[in-house]
Amino acid sequence: MKRIIFRIVFIVALFVFVGAASYIAYTYIGYKKDADTYQEAVSEYVKEPEKAVSEIAAPAQPAEEEETFSDRYPDSIEVDFDSLQELNPDIIGWIYCPDTVINYPILKADDNDYYLHRNYKKESSAAGSIFVECANRDGFVDSNTIIYGHHMKDGSMFASLSKWQNAEYYEEHPYMYLYTPEETFMIELFSAYTTAAGSDSYFAVLSPCEEMDSYLGRVKSKSAFTSEVSLPGDERYVMLSTCAYVFENARSVLHGKLVPIH
Repeated sequence: MKRIIFRIVFIVALFVFVGAASYIAYTYIGYKKDADTYQEAVSEYVKEPEKAVSEIAAPAQPAEEEETFSDRYPDSIEVDFDSLQELNPDIIGWIYCPDTVINYPILKADDNDYYLHRNYKKESSAAGSIFVECANRDGFVDSNTIIYGHHMKDGSMFASLSKWQNAEYYEEHPYMYLYTPEETFMIELFSAYTTAAGSDSYFAVLSPCEEMDSYLGRVKSKSAFTSEVSLPGDERYVMLSTCAYVFENARSVLHGKLVPIH
């Protein structure tokens, strides 16, 4: 009898082990596939800045030569939106933060579910896409645009947003870039914190209004770091949002002001 019970327990344990191992392998394969897909997007549609050469090796610039965009923003990238939108018209922008994993196309659909589990090619994907709140308009023309992304366990997508709650990390990464077919923006970051899903931080504002000033003051007061970014109510802003696992339905959010630079 004991031998039978032992065999049953052994078989059950074996099935559990095989099931767990299969799940881990499946998850790893999924992460690898998603990572390869987005790396492919960067390789095909993005021209990254060339690594700076040393000042000694660099030829001197003629005094009369006009400063170019790449001179002023040497860590900026170039995005081929013509090819991207030919592939998928739902691609409305690209977000990039130098020296981080954030380097992704931005999508927008008629609802907030479509790109939760679809990549920029509209393929099924655990990582989904970085996408804009459906209530916002295209082109980042609204006073406050909300951008969502998954918190992936491998650190991809928007998993790193919580890092900005460390003041030292903010000092090292005080801005991002946001690109559209029409404009290039610097995102001047000014607030990072953890909040609840559906909190009053989720305020998709279409046009300047009185509530915008109080909103900006409120979200800045929640920040884990201090910034010197000025916050006029008639400027354009974005809020980046992802899941946080510190309490039920927690979210890590990061706010920034859009400054047109090109």
